[in-house]
Amino acid sequence: MVKKVKLRIAFLLALILSIILSLFLILQSLEKDVVFFLSPTDIKNLEEIEKKKIRVGGMVKDKSVSINSNKINFIVTDFKNEINVSYSGSVPNLFSENKGVVAEGFLQDRSYFKAVKILAKHDENYMPPEVKEALGDK
Repeated sequence: MVKKVKLRIAFLLALILSIILSLFLILQSLEKDVVFFLSPTDIKNLEEIEKKKIRVGGMVKDKSVSINSNKINFIVTDFKNEINVSYSGSVPNLFSENKGVVAEGFLQDRSYFKAVKILAKHDENYMPPEVKEALGDK
C-alpha cells in the first residue's frame, strides 16, 4: 500500500478508537449520577435493598404528616402500598396531604425511607397566580 493510504487508515482507526473511548467515559460518568424512581409498590417488590440514592414518588397520605421541631415524618402511598418517609429540613410550599410528592434519599428497609430532598408536585393545570390574574381568569 501507498504511504498516503496507510496514513488515512491509521487516522481513521485512531478517530474511531477515540470516539469509542469518549462514549465509554461519558456513559460511565452518567451512570454514577442516575437516580432511579420507584413507587411504594416497586419498593415492596424489590428482591434486595441497595444503599443507592433513589426517588420515591406517590401521594402524601391523608393525616400522616407529623412535624417534630426540625424533622417531618409522613407516609407516601400509591394507593396499593405505603412507605414511611423521614426528612430533616424545610419542605416546599406545595407540600401537603393528598398531594403528589417525590422524595429523594436512601431506602433503610422496605417500609422506611430517609429523604435528603423533597420535591412537591403539582398537577398539569397549575398556573402561577400572577399569570392567572394577567389573563383575567380568577
